[in-house]
Parts: sequence; C-alpha cells; structure tokens
Amino acid sequence: MTETLYWIWLTQCPGLGATRLRQLLELAGSPEALWAAGEEELARMGVPQALRGPLLDKRLDRTRTILQACDRLGITVLTPDSPAYPDSMRRTADAPAVLYCRGRLPEWGGRPWIGLVGSRQADARGLTLARRFGAEIAACGGVVVTGMAKGVDAAAAAGALDQNCPVVGVLGGGVDVVYPRENAALFERVAGQGCLLSEYPPGTSPNARHFPARNRIISALSDGVVVVQAAEGSGALITARWAAEQGREVFSVPGPAGEALSRGCNLLLRDGAILAESGLDVMREYLYRYPGAVRMQKAKCKMQNETDTENRSGAHRCATGQRPPLDGLTSEQRAIVDALAEGPLQLDALIDKTGLPAARVLPQLTVLQIKKILNQLPGKQYELSGG
Repeated sequence: MTETLYWIWLTQCPGLGATRLRQLLELAGSPEALWAAGEEELARMGVPQALRGPLLDKRLDRTRTILQACDRLGITVLTPDSPAYPDSMRRTADAPAVLYCRGRLPEWGGRPWIGLVGSRQADARGLTLARRFGAEIAACGGVVVTGMAKGVDAAAAAGALDQNCPVVGVLGGGVDVVYPRENAALFERVAGQGCLLSEYPPGTSPNARHFPARNRIISALSDGVVVVQAAEGSGALITARWAAEQGREVFSVPGPAGEALSRGCNLLLRDGAILAESGLDVMREYLYRYPGAVRMQKAKCKMQNETDTENRSGAHRCATGQRPPLDGLTSEQRAIVDALAEGPLQLDALIDKTGLPAARVLPQLTVLQIKKILNQLPGKQYELSGG
C-alpha cells in the first residue's frame, strides 16, 4: 500500500505525462525515491526546472483521498510493479503509472485480447456487425477490449457478454463514472463479467482530451485491433494508429464504397490493414500464437446454432463442439477428423497428429473436402466444416 501511495502521488503531479514520468523513474529508480528527493537531488538527476516545483510538493492528502475512495468502491489499483499489471502494457513506452480497475482483470497472456472499436454513430449494419464480431471473438476464446462508448463499442461488448465471456472496458473517466448514461446497465455487466479500467482516479469526469490517451491503452492491451465501422475522421482510426505503432495487428471490416461510415475502414485496408469479414477471420490469425486457447471449430458450431435458432430455417444444426457424422468413413478419415476436433491445423501438424504417412493423408483430405466434412484454409490449413 505504501508503494501504491507514491505511484498515485506521482500521477497527480501537474505537467507529468506518461512518457516523462517513465523517464523520471529511470533516473530515480522508484516513485518513493522521487517523493523523497529534494531540489538539489532532482537537479543532479537532470530533472528540468519546470518539473521540480510539482515534485517538491510532498503533500499526500489528495493521494490518500483517492486510496480511500478506491477502498470504499472496491476499486483495485494496479501499478507497473503489480503482478496483475498486463505485460503488454508494461512494455509500452507510455504505459500508465496507475490503472484503476473495477471488477476482475482477466488473466493476460493465455489467450488473445482483441480491441474492437468503431463509430459512435454506427448505423444498423455497423451495430449488427459489432455485436457479431464481439460474440464470435468471445466464442473462439478471445477477450474483447473496447472503449465502452455508444455505437460500435457498446454493441461489441454486448456481443461478448452474451457468450458469458469477460470484457475489458477502457474508460476516459473514472471507473465509477458511467458515460454515456444510457450504457449504465452495460457498465454493470462488464464490471461483473470482466472489468472497467482507467488511468484516471475515481470521480474523474470524462473529458475530450482523455479519449486519445484512452485509445493507446486499448491498443496496448490488445494483440490486435479491429475497426468495425468508422468514418474518415473517427477516433477509432487513432486507436488503429496506436496499434500499428505498438506493433499490433490492425484489422478492418470492409464497407460499401461511397458510404461515409465505411470510408475510414476502407482507407485502413488500402494502407495494409488485414481484411476481416467475421470474428473468425480475426481469431484465425492467433491459432498458432495461442495453441489450444483459440477454439475455431467450437465457435463456428456455436454461432451456427444461434443463427439457426434465430431464423428457424430448419437447416442442419451443429451442436457446440460436436464433430461431423463419422458414418461411412475409413479409419484414416476418422483419424483426420479426430485430429481436427480441437480446431484447424496446418498440413504438417495434421500429419504429425494423425501419425499417418503424408502419402495417405493427402488423398483422404481431398475425399473429406468432397464430402464437405472439412474445409481447406489459406496456408495449407484444414478445419472441420461443422457438418
């Protein structure tokens, strides 16, 4: 708690941005050392004159008030030396010195975290896409990260929550402040199934200046960022830019030519973003980075079940996790189906898993494709078709 006190004190010093703060910590070694340093010591560290004044204000009243509010509201304070502080964030140059967390932060590093962002003024098409992407990514085993704004953000969060999966909502105000007000019920769901995060202390009202900074946290937390629907000047493009600078994948959902709400997404595609037409397209990129965590086949069947239920078309339904019928298959074909039961495999991995000679696997793959039992994906990958 003592160390947390000095971290919060440091964030309350006027004029200290995240980058400058990290530079000062490299000079001093710790927030407590900066708090204890006098003017001469700060000068020896090379701290500019303009910053020495705030650092010489050693009062901790405001800091203690923040800690008391966190304790009262059940808010956890995460700092870069906290075990729960996400490694992806810790490694960025402008990592927040403090993250306030309401709820439970999902374990980082075991499965993909995917940022889903887009227009606040999304149309019906954009809202439907955002909710579907959120649901599909969650069903595949991903954690949805979003900004909790109205429009695409809210729809994506709702889609993931509908799959009983956690969502990480990153805010431009305090985690106890609901904005916009119409998202109050959604905020409670996110805090209950995942968490709300902010670098701003409790009680902080959302401010236009905060949102670009908020966007860097969304991208830093994420393995990849998906822009679902965005006009040319959308703030979602700021998140995409942060993601590219931080070395994250940028995905974009194409839209009709000439539509204003599609312009930003189409520009991203022109500039090299990965085209994504579904959440499955996004999660396929992480199959080998997170072996065993990405559940493509399970998600495909689950989403098909829900689609069938909604339209009641009477089409064949594929139960979640259920393999295609094995009647009439040879033992070699059954071995291939068994190997693909947990998700897609690249050809070499499939051969290794079946234990069959390559000369026997290749013709059986062709037969299984003709029977519509499996599909071939780009990069010589194969997956079960779901029946």
